[in-house]
Amino acid sequence: MLMPLDVRAAIDALLELAVVPSFSAIGPRARRRLWSWTEPAEGSLEGQTALVTGATGGLGRATAHALAGLGARVVLVGRDAGRLEQLRVELGGPDAGDRFPIHVADMADLGSVRSAVQEIAAAEESLAIVVDNAGMIYPQRTAAPDGTEASMALMVLGPFALLSGLLPLLRRSPDARVIAVTSGGMYAQSLDVSDLDGSKVEYGGPRFYARAKRAQVAIVREWARRLRGSSISFVLMHPGWARTPGLSASLPGFERVIGPILRTPEEGIDTITWLATAPRAAIAPGRLYLDRRPRPFDRVPSTRLRATERAALWAEVVRRTGGVDPAPD
Repeated sequence: MLMPLDVRAAIDALLELAVVPSFSAIGPRARRRLWSWTEPAEGSLEGQTALVTGATGGLGRATAHALAGLGARVVLVGRDAGRLEQLRVELGGPDAGDRFPIHVADMADLGSVRSAVQEIAAAEESLAIVVDNAGMIYPQRTAAPDGTEASMALMVLGPFALLSGLLPLLRRSPDARVIAVTSGGMYAQSLDVSDLDGSKVEYGGPRFYARAKRAQVAIVREWARRLRGSSISFVLMHPGWARTPGLSASLPGFERVIGPILRTPEEGIDTITWLATAPRAAIAPGRLYLDRRPRPFDRVPSTRLRATERAALWAEVVRRTGGVDPAPD
């Protein structure tokens, strides 16, 4: 017999407030029992086409496998053609080209993203799901080809250009979902919208990663607001602390300390598959989810971006990605 709803909600809220049990493997394992999670039905994505960026490693690879396992046709986007081909063979064998097409794109390079958009638009009739997953922590300050700080280019400008170009394909689906993978690290970082490249901030890889994720959250909220009432739902999720090659390479000290309670990649991406398959009425556009439940955008008041700041950020991203607003306010 399940506990009363208010008791379960209170336990869930306490987990979230404590951070470590919420973000670690304790979170999904406790919440699975607390909310009696059910798995998506077999074949629930049959006939749908999904696109995953950063598909060849960590959470992206786990996502591609999960969506394919539910019957989706999965468009694989990544920087390395060889790794993309290897993943395609993993998913469906050497003759799986039509079900698992690959497109090489560096999401930090706007020219590369635009080329991929042209290829995808020419090859696909529609898209039902886009998982914006590509991300990395740069060990030193790096500039993208257009001069933008690389973290911001990779996780904000590139995805914005990609989604802007793919809007016609998404509009052809009666219930399209854009799922952006963010990070709980963004809770600790503020963002000066007038200094998008962080020229006034001392560089630190994790810090700039978190700044970019803070900007990503603001941009997705703007997408959701500007396209409210359309057939496209924009949502965010963060995977908690999951064991991935990227975490091992970028934060080895953190991994040593938290290692025993890190989530598996499958636990990290569970909310992605839930957001991709849940009934439309169960999804609140523009919200941030962890473990299948909406979570706050901010934990520290000083990191909060006001609506005017989000609009200013949108305008700056539009300017940097080509100057054509895909969703005028």
